[in-house]
Amino acid sequence: MSKTSEEVFDATPEGREPELKRVLGPKLLLLFIVGDILGAGVYAVTGTMAGTVGGIVWLPFLLAFVVATLTAFSYLELVTQYPQAAGAALYTHKAFGIHFVTFLVAFAVVCSGITSASTSANVLAQNLFGGFEINGWMGLPGQGVITAVAMGFMLLLAAINLRGVGESVKFNVVLTLVEMIALCIVIGVGFFVMSQGTGNPGEIFVFNDYQDKGMFLAVTAATSIAFFAMVGFEDSVNMVEETRNPERIFPRTMLTGLGIAVLLYMLVAVSVVSVLTPTELENIREAEGAALLEVVHKGSPDFPIDRIFPFLAVFAVANTALINMLMASRLIYGMARQRVLPRALGKVLLVRRTPWAGIVFSTVLALGLILYVTSDPESNIVANLSGTTAFLLLCVFTVVNVACVVLRRKRDPNRKVFFTSPGQLPLLAALLCAFLAGPWVGRNVIQYQIAGGLMAIGVVLWFVTWLINRRTNQGQPENEPRGKA
Repeated sequence: MSKTSEEVFDATPEGREPELKRVLGPKLLLLFIVGDILGAGVYAVTGTMAGTVGGIVWLPFLLAFVVATLTAFSYLELVTQYPQAAGAALYTHKAFGIHFVTFLVAFAVVCSGITSASTSANVLAQNLFGGFEINGWMGLPGQGVITAVAMGFMLLLAAINLRGVGESVKFNVVLTLVEMIALCIVIGVGFFVMSQGTGNPGEIFVFNDYQDKGMFLAVTAATSIAFFAMVGFEDSVNMVEETRNPERIFPRTMLTGLGIAVLLYMLVAVSVVSVLTPTELENIREAEGAALLEVVHKGSPDFPIDRIFPFLAVFAVANTALINMLMASRLIYGMARQRVLPRALGKVLLVRRTPWAGIVFSTVLALGLILYVTSDPESNIVANLSGTTAFLLLCVFTVVNVACVVLRRKRDPNRKVFFTSPGQLPLLAALLCAFLAGPWVGRNVIQYQIAGGLMAIGVVLWFVTWLINRRTNQGQPENEPRGKA
């Protein structure tokens, strides 16, 4: 294409649009980060992890936190040097200057949002029907009904998205508190069971090799799975232009948010192990996204908590899915406006001013994903979708960590430095992310197929757009103001 990626992903010069209002201070930013990390992740992966390593299910959460924190150091170094809301795509181009590589990173982020939302839809459907069953309103339906509800939920998200629902920080505060309350219920149930002397606290340090992998491979596989629960911190860099004094408050706030999230996750893991027996830990893998619901149901049989919990989980998971689809549709819209995807995907509703083509495109992909993963009755739907999300983001994080190393060498020595990742940690983070993305962690082949299929769709669309732009000499982005729709 005739334009450079610098023009595509850098902030618009000459102030064609007013700057975003800087409304986020440390407290609101912290709640945004915590709320973005919490949500569908811990509901989706805890059962699969417990069915992989047994009692030490807390350990993969801790290791995933370490890898996420090392990557967060790189993001913090980059966001304080380039305080613009383009995230990984901006850093990639600043480092390498290759438009196609920048596109791949941007589209991988789009795909991760779609696979994450598809995961959330399935987790939501499972918890919803689990709540109906516990309250005696109906029996647990078959997989076909659960899939239909998950797809219906995706269509509902599309309808909400079309009406122009955007990110509201104050609303996010409420949702974050709900998410934390739901997880605190799980933690409270676990510690209540232990206080009654009926729990299994001795199992917390016991490794159960349910799948005959050996401890190293089993923990590595579970860490790769757990990474899905730690992602979300990277989304906060897109709020940098709406944050007051971002260079100063971002480092401490992001690291604090990660710390709060991993603490809650490890306490949840301890509660799961304390409530369930080793045999139940092995079988909880089949519960997929309803694992925490089973813990609350068994641990509080004489309290109505288990009747309320599944609906709190539905609320938390729905929020995650909505944010994912909002992000995916806006990124598709932005790339279409910059002529790296077909212009038709940048169409906007005249009245609502929402990117309807991007919303339809991302929703169709999500529906196709749900149908594809449910076509095999033996597959773990939630595990495959969450694993695909983790794989895509691990690949993106690998590139961002390498970009941090490259940009450090290009840094202007006269430019003020607000944060630097210690020593060679970006390189270590890149190696760890690449390792966790590899097939040696026991990742199901279907996860690579899903990721490859989604990226292939993006590459085909990019190539078609490139041909059209070359023939019509329309390589420059539209001159209209570029803002969030």
